[in-house]
Amino acid sequence: MVISRWQASLAPTKENIMIMYRLEGLSPIEELLPASALIEEHKHPFDEVRTILAGEMIVNISGNKLLLRPGDRVIIPANTKHSYQIDDKSDCLSLCANRLY
Repeated sequence: MVISRWQASLAPTKENIMIMYRLEGLSPIEELLPASALIEEHKHPFDEVRTILAGEMIVNISGNKLLLRPGDRVIIPANTKHSYQIDDKSDCLSLCANRLY
């Protein structure tokens, strides 16, 4: 797993992140998860690349829990068990893409 924390005072815009993904050859989709959502543990045969646009997400990757905020990016390697939890205060908007090798 690779975590990139956004360090600037202003979070990147959706357009900024879309450009970065496209430069990497990725085709991102927008995903809105409602407050209190829980995505159960799962895995898939591709890397998942996700960047938070708004709200917060707790990602559990093989037992390691991390809080992601706007601008933060995670790359979850293929076949790695992971789950997501959204806090009960607000929805979480993110851009997500699959990387195949």
